[in-house]
Parts: sequence; structure tokens; C-alpha cells
Amino acid sequence: MHKETSEKHCNENVLVLQGGGSLGAYECGVYKTIDRLKIKIDVVAGTSIGGINAAIIAASKSDNPAKDLETFWLTLGQTVTSPFFIGRMKEVSSSIYSAIWGNTNAFFPLWMTPAFGFLYNYPYLYDMSPMKATLEKFVDYTKLKDPSRPRLIITSTDIQSGKPSIFDSKYDNFTSEHVLSSAGYPFYGISWTKVGKKYLWDGTLLSNTPLREVIDASPVCDKRVILVNLFPKGQEDIPKNMMESWHRARDIMHADKTDQAVRMSKIISRYLTIINKMHDILESAPLDDASKKKLAEIEPEFNKLACQRGAIIKEIVRIERKEESHYLFEDADFSIDTIKKLIRSGEQDAKAALEDFGKN
Repeated sequence: MHKETSEKHCNENVLVLQGGGSLGAYECGVYKTIDRLKIKIDVVAGTSIGGINAAIIAASKSDNPAKDLETFWLTLGQTVTSPFFIGRMKEVSSSIYSAIWGNTNAFFPLWMTPAFGFLYNYPYLYDMSPMKATLEKFVDYTKLKDPSRPRLIITSTDIQSGKPSIFDSKYDNFTSEHVLSSAGYPFYGISWTKVGKKYLWDGTLLSNTPLREVIDASPVCDKRVILVNLFPKGQEDIPKNMMESWHRARDIMHADKTDQAVRMSKIISRYLTIINKMHDILESAPLDDASKKKLAEIEPEFNKLACQRGAIIKEIVRIERKEESHYLFEDADFSIDTIKKLIRSGEQDAKAALEDFGKN
């Protein structure tokens, strides 16, 4: 067997973080548990708020990314509603506040600026400059060159081509623009980001769960995956009104759809195993000169297929946020109580799910 093939067997722990606005606080809780359990993460990938979380995990200024990530989320938390509001009333009032007044550490509405007028014709409603300033308080992108830090992969959508734009710390020199490029969600009126000559929107528009992008970026190493699903895949309740219908449709669109990627990785792995065995048989068989020549001609293609790909997903743990109620704009609720509750829920769910991670 060729050297390239024998050396390809490596393993990576991968953390995949979805987009979901304020629901990203749940991912903070999950990572706190990962850190507490001392699970080493080799690759962290995310889109939208998941990309922002991923950047802090991979490039936090301190050597305690779990603490930095929690501090980041508490910084985004707002005390904006009446203490007499509870349940749905608190969710609604918090999301309405964010929609009207923005979030001082994340985004601000353009109607709060002097340039805004009755003839407003901008292609977005909210500017993300505050998020850039907040992010840079927690992130040092030079840390991404430290081999002890996870590899960072962030996905966005090219507005003009409609194709994914993927940034990878193995090849790209990250700035805050790269991170924010994954978070411009047009359906909420959030601005795009220009990186180089590209105008980029939220990666969620193409895929809210960038596992396939991780496999493509690291096609050789086998993977154990922790995937955080912010949008419940299943729901027993049938929607009772139009708002709940939109909510359920939104959850379905954004929920984890990586089952096909997992199945394909297993199928490809089986095919490559057979190809390798057939290649070994041919190499050891007595061949005439013509057959040896033909084998040599296809050798480069064999190495490309069998030695430069073939990663399989050895384990995948899905940690899914549970819902107590169905509210369409729950991902715009930045109230400090909700942020803390989401962090606690993420911690608890991850503790139960990751107890045996990597032991099989």
C-alpha cells in the first residue's frame, strides 16, 4: 500500500454550530460542557451566530474560550422588559424591543440615524457595526495560527453567484469581516458584508448545518461530530394559527439536514475500501508489461480518489434545543433572563448527550 494511504488514518473531533440569532446562547452552554468534560475540539464550523460563536471558541483572546463565550453572550443580554411580564409576554416584548431599538452590542436600526428619511430605499434595515466592535473585544485572529487552537470554518452565501463562500483558517487570514459575512440574514433586514470583491449574506440561506463543508475541507481524517441543532426537527403539535405555521416552516427549513451527508460518507468509505483491496491485489499479481503500463496510467487517479478522500463519520452526537412554546421571533429575544436560560439548557442537554462521547 502506498505511503499516502497508510498515513491518511487520522481522527478529528468536530463541533458544528448552526445559525439562530439569540438562540446561539444555547450553543454557548453546550460548549461550556464540552470544555468541562475536556473534550478536545479539532475543527469548529459555524454559520450566522454559530460562526460568531465558532470564532470566539477558536480565537478567544484568553486561554479560556468557554468563559469568554459566556461573557460575550451576557454582554448581548438586555434588561428591557417589565418585571411583571412572564412567559410569552416577555418573549414578545423583548423581540419587539430588539426590532425597534436594536441591540447596542450587536446591531442598530438605520432609522435611528440622521440620514434616515421618508425616501428610505436601502437594501437592509440593520447595521452590524456594533457586533464587529463587540467581537473584537473577545477575538484575536492571530490565535488561529496556534496549532493548539481548533481549525475554524465559517460559511456564507455569495449574493451575486448564489454559491457558498467558505472561509477556512487553514488557508485564510481571518478578520471580523469574514466572521460577520456569515451573519447578514436578509429576511430580518440585516446588512450584508463585503469581503474582497464578494458581497456576502448569511450562510443559512444555503445550509444552516455546515457539516458537508467540514468533510470537503478535511476529506481524509475520520470524524467524531458534535452537532448543535437550534431548531427542533420534530414537533407533535399541529400549528394552530398562521404565526405558528410560519414558525414550524422556519424550524423545518433551518433544522439539521445532514443525514444524507452521513449516509454518503459511509457509502463512499465502503467503495474506497473495495477499491483499495482491488488495487492491492493487482499490485501483487503477476502482470504483463501492457497491464503494468495501464495500472501505472490510472495510479494518479487512484491516489486522488483513495488516498486524498475517504473520511468517515465514526460518531455523531446531536444536541437539540427543546421548545416550551412555539414563537416565530424567539431568535430575536435578547433579554438577559432568556440568554441565561438558554445557556443553562445547553449545558444540561450537552451533559446528558456527551457522557460517552469518543468512548466507542
